[in-house]
Amino acid sequence: MSAETPVQSAGTFARLRLRFRAWRGTRPFWAGLFTLLGGVPIAYFPYATLKLGTMSVAMATTAGAGSLIIGVLLVTLGLTMWFQHATRVFAGVAAIVLALVSLVVSNIGGFVIGFLLAMLGGALAVSWAPGKPKAEGAGPHEAEQGPSSEGAVETAPDGAVGEPGAPYHAHDPATDGPADRTPEAAAADSNGGYRVG
Repeated sequence: MSAETPVQSAGTFARLRLRFRAWRGTRPFWAGLFTLLGGVPIAYFPYATLKLGTMSVAMATTAGAGSLIIGVLLVTLGLTMWFQHATRVFAGVAAIVLALVSLVVSNIGGFVIGFLLAMLGGALAVSWAPGKPKAEGAGPHEAEQGPSSEGAVETAPDGAVGEPGAPYHAHDPATDGPADRTPEAAAADSNGGYRVG
C-alpha cells in the first residue's frame, strides 16, 4: 500500500457522495423514502410473531393478504417516485389513498407507524416540484439582480426617463430643471409617486 491510497479513497467517497447528492436533488427523494418505509410495517406486522418473554404474540388476521398487497404497493410507489419522478403526483395521491385504506385493512395502518410514514411520503411527493436549471454561463451575481418575472421593472436606458414603459424617477427640484420634467413625471408626482397609465 502506498501513502496515496487514503487520499484516493477519500476522493472516491467524496465523488460518490456528490453524485448521490446530485441524483437526490433531481427527484422527490425523501417522499420516496418515507413511502417505501411506510410500506414495510404495514406488510410486516400481520405476518410477524412478536416474543414478549415466554409469550408469543401473532397478529394473524383475515386481512393478511390485504396488508401484504398494500405494503408491496407502497414500496413500489416509493421506488416509482425515485426512478419515474414525472409520475410523482399520481404516486403521491396513490400513497395517501393506500395509507388511508391501511387504517381499516392492516391493523390500524401498521400500528399507525406505516400510516404516518406513507401519508408523509405521499404529501411530500404531491408537493415536490423540480428545480429550474441554471442558465449556462449564469454567474452568482445574476441571481442577485432581483426579480425577472412579468411584473419586474427594468431600468430604462439613458434619456428614456418619462417615456411610456420606463420606470418612474422622482423629481429633484435642486438638480432637475423644468425642461427635465415630462407630463408623466408631473402626473406621477401629483399621484403620490404612482404612475398612471
